[in-house]
Amino acid sequence: MKRNILITGGAGFIGSHVVRLFVNKYPDYRIICLDLLTYAGNLENLADVEHRENYAFVKADIADLDAMRDVMKKYDIDGVINLAAESHVDRSITDPFSFARTNVMGTLALLQAAKEYWMQSPGGFDGKMFYHISTDEVYGSLPVDCPDGTVPPFSAHSSREGQVAYGSSYFTEQSAYSPHSPYSASKASSDHFVRAFHDTYGMPTVISNCSNNYGPYQFPEKLIPLFINNIRKGLPLPVYGKGLNIRDWLYVEDHARAIDLIFHNGSPSDTYNIGGFNEWKNIDLVRLLVKVTDRVLGNPEGYSEHLITFVTDRPGHDARYAIDSRKLQAGLGWEPSLQFEEGLERTVRWYLSHQEWLDRITSGEYVKYYETMYSNR
Repeated sequence: MKRNILITGGAGFIGSHVVRLFVNKYPDYRIICLDLLTYAGNLENLADVEHRENYAFVKADIADLDAMRDVMKKYDIDGVINLAAESHVDRSITDPFSFARTNVMGTLALLQAAKEYWMQSPGGFDGKMFYHISTDEVYGSLPVDCPDGTVPPFSAHSSREGQVAYGSSYFTEQSAYSPHSPYSASKASSDHFVRAFHDTYGMPTVISNCSNNYGPYQFPEKLIPLFINNIRKGLPLPVYGKGLNIRDWLYVEDHARAIDLIFHNGSPSDTYNIGGFNEWKNIDLVRLLVKVTDRVLGNPEGYSEHLITFVTDRPGHDARYAIDSRKLQAGLGWEPSLQFEEGLERTVRWYLSHQEWLDRITSGEYVKYYETMYSNR
């Protein structure tokens, strides 16, 4: 094989899209998908590539340094794309230690294993790359200061007519870190370790920080798949506070394409922000989601509006995230491929046509299956 690429968290939402892209696009690469198969990891997400000759799966914990050393050596890894992470903010509030273990100590163990293996290899760091995927939440919260809906000049790729811009400031690669949740604090810490390994050891590293992803195979604790599932079942749609928090939304396949570009063409030690130029208030997003889902289900317009329920706001809930992706656009030629309404309808149709997948996820049936399968090995 031309290259041996380790993709951690590869059975998760974003990871499975990246694994699928690399397996299909690069038949001369061997893609090693590594995942611990906790609640958010599901090999059903990769059923269409699991028998490909250039694909291998390893069940392991990135926080297990000896296991990471073994994987690096066994597969002669020359590239790492680290997507393994605990990522749900609500879970981080109730269990911050799990987030520190996976996101901080796990990233550190993976860095150390890669550094050791590459430094003792004949070419050293030549031709190697450690790519760490992070989040826009490390930057904290942006102000909401443009209520008139003025569109910034760089938002030419707007996802709807008269795209609303809610502020004049955006996260750039130079934005200061200011995490407000245990989740974002753990990701900020992991980012610092990645940069430190470059600065201390000369290890080739790159980081990207992305906005909210949506699309197929997302675990249904996140807003969009959760609400699609609840609409189909007639269950409440819990919206934090008054639904005024603002997020920038990015279609997952567009994110995977950006990861591909950055891994192959990004500058070592650099950082790239990946966003959708697509800001929505949560309540506006929910209303659009209800409208699209009802239409696909054949319900009358407004049929499920009554399911919207406002609940107590999340502690430390950031007001607004918005990414400036101009560096990625100008340097590597990336831009979002879908308008938001198109991506959202595609997403709704995927979940409604994969109701058995949703039911197995929400019942926990898939977790019991993997526990049994791997306990017998």
